Amino acid sequence: MSGFVEKPEPLQVPGLVHLHTGKVRELYQNEAGDLVMVASDRTSAYDWVLPTEIPDKGRILTQLSLWWFDRLADLVPNHVLSTEPPAGAPADWAGRTLICKSLRMVPVECVARGYLTGSGLAEYRESRTVCGLALPEGLVDGSELPAPIFTPATKAAVGEHDENVSYEEVARQVGADTAAQLRQATLAVYGRARDIARDRGVILADTKFEFGFEGETLVVADEVLTPDSSRFWPADQWQPGRAQPSYDKQFVRDWLTSTESGWDRHSEQPPPALPERIVDVTRAKYVEAYERLTGTAWA
Repeated sequence: MSGFVEKPEPLQVPGLVHLHTGKVRELYQNEAGDLVMVASDRTSAYDWVLPTEIPDKGRILTQLSLWWFDRLADLVPNHVLSTEPPAGAPADWAGRTLICKSLRMVPVECVARGYLTGSGLAEYRESRTVCGLALPEGLVDGSELPAPIFTPATKAAVGEHDENVSYEEVARQVGADTAAQLRQATLAVYGRARDIARDRGVILADTKFEFGFEGETLVVADEVLTPDSSRFWPADQWQPGRAQPSYDKQFVRDWLTSTESGWDRHSEQPPPALPERIVDVTRAKYVEAYERLTGTAWA
């Protein structure tokens, strides 16, 4: 069992219909039929949405996504129509709200990997494959792959694991043409982002995207290339053969599995609240990722 420790009551805003509460975002629809995405400061780990928020996280995710959308626009269009919160919205929606096109979403998590770690490493250790793709012998945690690979997953509900699947399974589910478009777009965007990050001293180990269709046009949606959807590593500390330092919520995961937390992640008990120092360090990592990638100080 997992999910929200305490599922929040969504705010009711005049002119908006609440559609969905996700791990991080609240999703509404306005009277024009557009989607209104509001990124909260919630954080999740081990399929639980935790009771403790990370200050500024929602704004950082939103502003970093917008920065990346601008740099990817010639490769794939995005779903953003406006960044202005709707009339009547709370003041704290500023900077964390996107008005977006309503797309026909593809039910696939489109993952690109340039380095071996996480669930890809676990599968490689068992079979020398990732999502059915054969990889060379001798790779270790953090190894750079010979070339980036497309390793899709089925999209899970809150509290459940995404499940890695083969490209052939994606083609069976959504059609060969759509699967080919997803793979091409995912690897093209990953390649662009990897090079931009590398120039800033950051390794983009892997990342995931969500896509939808506007008519016949493939459009990238949700968030892109944030510490929530990507593994970013400091390039000057990269050392294959061990877990890499990262710009994300690894401090949260490490504390939850420590003896100090007293929590057993394999039990059905929800995780405890985070100590202030873990919150502070995690926020600092998100800020550092934003500043390293954009070259702009976080205000």
